[in-house]
Amino acid sequence: MKIVDLKCAVIGDNPVVRIVTDEGIVGYGQGESFKPFLKPLVLQFRKALVGHDPTDVERMMMRIRRRGGFKPYGAAISMIEHALWDIAGQAAGVPVYKLLGGKVRDEVRVYNGAVRPEMTGTSPEDYARAVKAMKDHPYGFTMVKMGVGFHSPMKRNVPDFFYGELHDPNPLHGFTESGVITERGMAYMIECVAAMKEVLGQDVGLALDCGPGMTPNDALKFARAVEPYNLLWLEDTISGDYTPWVNSDVYRDLTHNTTTPIHTGEQIYLRQNFKGLIEGHAVNVVGPDPCDVGGIAEIKWIAEYADLHGIMMAPHGTGNGLLGLAALVQVCATMPLNYIGFEIPTGKPDWWFDIVDGLPENFVQNGMIKVWDTPGLGVTLNPEKTQPYLKNEDKDFFV
Repeated sequence: MKIVDLKCAVIGDNPVVRIVTDEGIVGYGQGESFKPFLKPLVLQFRKALVGHDPTDVERMMMRIRRRGGFKPYGAAISMIEHALWDIAGQAAGVPVYKLLGGKVRDEVRVYNGAVRPEMTGTSPEDYARAVKAMKDHPYGFTMVKMGVGFHSPMKRNVPDFFYGELHDPNPLHGFTESGVITERGMAYMIECVAAMKEVLGQDVGLALDCGPGMTPNDALKFARAVEPYNLLWLEDTISGDYTPWVNSDVYRDLTHNTTTPIHTGEQIYLRQNFKGLIEGHAVNVVGPDPCDVGGIAEIKWIAEYADLHGIMMAPHGTGNGLLGLAALVQVCATMPLNYIGFEIPTGKPDWWFDIVDGLPENFVQNGMIKVWDTPGLGVTLNPEKTQPYLKNEDKDFFV
């Protein structure tokens, strides 16, 4: 089998790669909706892959892996890797999880990242209403995550929230403010946590996305203050979204001085860049994103290595779309017992659910997804239904 074409289209806001073989098997990979600009980067790898066997996934990755980087640029490599595994699974007639070593679990737990109501404010009451809606969602979530501090509008909405400069709104996705949080700001965040826990109680676990942008001292102060609330984790306090470095030594000081679990890793590309976090026990939980870290085999390797060191896994995935969701289901089914749950993406806009074939009905129940057994990733784009949503320059995507 040989690759005869590689195409990329931006469907909605999600970049989608389509790899075509000479045997008629087609594989898909999807990137985050925050990265529509990746199309030219994806297409530059066409000449490195056409003419080669897509089922030799690792050999194909060795041809392109060094051309990626920390979020957002690892996404182009990751999308291609997903499509290669999709083809390999279809060619073998088995779901991708079989090629990754087989299932450890028949169902994978998810936590709520993307299926959330729009917040109109950042008061404790607003946070309480938001988690109440997530708690009552038909998916039956057992874990939810909320953004606070620099990973939320409260840095603008709360007067004198921090000693720092508010930047003009950035057209690029990401969070750029940072600084020392005032006593007022710290008390406000803690009040919001208390309001959310009052609603969720012991029924639904609460994780917080906090930055990046917190100083190490403020991160420790906040982590200690919320210890009585038994949070699942504090994510990306110091570094995080679109931060092209790791800071494992700084995280280690934080992690070893609080009982609140500390989590990071969504922006990191490749296993090598998790070494400091894992070997140094610098965090309690790592959260690579298979659409950014280099693919599903890469995140599987990281999960295995983290397990050897007693580090838990809670993969990121909020913007990965429905094809990205399928990739998460496949790889998370194979992870060792350090797996907690992955951040569930969704289809935005809703018409994504109409153009993707293979997704089971009512696929999330009681916060769990039953792992499906369809060959490859198990889902695919419906060309006829997708065509109306293609931009003019992408009308030949299925040709």
